[in-house]
Amino acid sequence: MSRLFCLITLLFVANAQAEVRLLTSIKPLQLIAAAVQDGVGSPDVLLPPGASPHHYALRPSDVRRVRDADLLYWIGPDMEGFLPRVLEGRSQPDVAVQALPGMTLRHFGDSHGEHDHDDHDHAHEHASDGLGHDHDHRPGSLDAHLWLAADNARIIAARMAADLARLDAANAARYAANLQAFEERLDALDGRIRPQLAALQGKPYFVFHEAYDYFEAAYGLKHAGVFSVLTEVQPGARHVAAMRKALQQAGPSCVFSEPPLRPRLAETLTAGLPVKLAELDALGGDLPVAASGYEQLLENLAGGLSECLGSL
Repeated sequence: MSRLFCLITLLFVANAQAEVRLLTSIKPLQLIAAAVQDGVGSPDVLLPPGASPHHYALRPSDVRRVRDADLLYWIGPDMEGFLPRVLEGRSQPDVAVQALPGMTLRHFGDSHGEHDHDDHDHAHEHASDGLGHDHDHRPGSLDAHLWLAADNARIIAARMAADLARLDAANAARYAANLQAFEERLDALDGRIRPQLAALQGKPYFVFHEAYDYFEAAYGLKHAGVFSVLTEVQPGARHVAAMRKALQQAGPSCVFSEPPLRPRLAETLTAGLPVKLAELDALGGDLPVAASGYEQLLENLAGGLSECLGSL
């Protein structure tokens, strides 16, 4: 009896260890991984909700998770500048998805053009200086918010499925089926939101963070301006005046901030103007980690834009 118990225990331990430990840097990549691992495993994420991938400081426990993961996916040095040094201590694979073949990459200052995946210009982080001039997003530097293009998500998911199948051959068919289901759901999502967003073209809106260009390019939208401000630095009176003048000239419009905090400047800028304040979440911070989480991220962006702009 005890021998049988030991055998069952060993089998249980072997099965428990079989789950691939997949770690992503940010929530959107975790949502893509959740679609591929559905029914087999649960991906982990490095950054906690609300943390900025541009400025995160790793804790010792984070460093251990980076080094222990079987697979690690991150955007690349243009987004998570804190990671390259830590990745030197890894023996297992890690994938900077910005370098995957076939990715559509944009650069700040593009007029909704596309660039080859090898055409990189690694930007450094700087403060911002007012209306439409965010030094984090200098013209020519890579726009690393690449997960907001569904076609890029397909490429990332395909790479994840291949890597998982290699490490966990017993579930290879499941990963392939999950990938196909993910692609079919993205097709259905596009069919739902494309006509919804087509009705919004030409309606003016402003953002506090230039994070949505990939999504906008896919659906024929374009923000009218970027209010690039750092929460800890109040812009000078000249910059505030320039921002407010842009809003006055735009007439009825929407201004989108990102959760969890709305910049205090938003209220000052829009006081007395026909402007509506709303939120767009490029990271999907509140979304459950589920197979349909990535589609929900895009659907929420479409819904947020449609709800505010459709009411103008």
